Amino acid sequence: MGYTICVLGCGTMGVAILSGVLASLESRAHPTPLQRVAEKWEVHTPGTATPTGEQDGALPSRFIACVSRDETAVRLRKTFRDIGGRGHEVEVLTRQNVQAAQQADLVLLCCKPQLAQGIINEEGMRDALADKLLVSILAGVTISQLQGWVLPSTRVLRAMPNTPTRIREGMTVISTFPPAMDGSLYGGENIEQTRVSTIFSSIGRCRFLDEKHFDACTALSASGPAFACIFMEAMADGGVMMGLPRAEALELAAQAIQGAARMALQPGSHPAQIKDAVTTPGGCTIAGLLALEDGRVRSTIARAIQVATERASELGQPAKKH
Repeated sequence: MGYTICVLGCGTMGVAILSGVLASLESRAHPTPLQRVAEKWEVHTPGTATPTGEQDGALPSRFIACVSRDETAVRLRKTFRDIGGRGHEVEVLTRQNVQAAQQADLVLLCCKPQLAQGIINEEGMRDALADKLLVSILAGVTISQLQGWVLPSTRVLRAMPNTPTRIREGMTVISTFPPAMDGSLYGGENIEQTRVSTIFSSIGRCRFLDEKHFDACTALSASGPAFACIFMEAMADGGVMMGLPRAEALELAAQAIQGAARMALQPGSHPAQIKDAVTTPGGCTIAGLLALEDGRVRSTIARAIQVATERASELGQPAKKH
């Protein structure tokens, strides 16, 4: 029953992923009355495959988190205990990457990009990963690079989650499964694809896309929360300038952005429609919009995505010699 997840380099994102999976399993086992009658606000996009049944083998039952320092392990054990529920079940190991990978069915590579090759080159690691699924969340490290480090029997995927996974409102892009991974069909779907989509759907939305889009996804989704926070902070600053207390100004700005985002994610909705619905002739909204256009906000934001994409393509790659 179930399978074993191992997280190599369990830092902030690894903790967020495991915490989300544990919380999801807890809610499945002990749903609240509200959860029984209410659905989460977002409607998953067509790119998301979220299993709905309690499928044997599709849900993890054992969790291993690997770190390199003893003090980190102590802190991590406390973190997982503090989340309650099944948090105490997470096994935190120090400097035992190979042993953990040997016991796992699915391995999540969550270390810093520059440490990845060293971890995989540990003695015995290539054999430990043989015939297993390796899912990397490392920015800039390509599937072809990873495949060059492991044995041919290791199946490699990339996933790009973002910071809001910490509160289970993340957006994760997963590389599409190649035809060679079509085996082990389970209920009409690849069991490993089911496992991966179950993991990342438990911490928000997920979508499968070709790896060629990953640099843009890194810029838009992974870096996007930082860009949104700049806009949010600027809105709050404007409120303060007009006399609002700082706390209330930030709350109003954050809720306005959150509400607009939720509306934009509804089927058949579009940001332009929401904007037009708010914009009345001669009103305050159109006056503010024109001020934004004067500041070239649209092109500046779009350029930020372009520049971040170009930078993402350089991460994880060997340094150029001059």
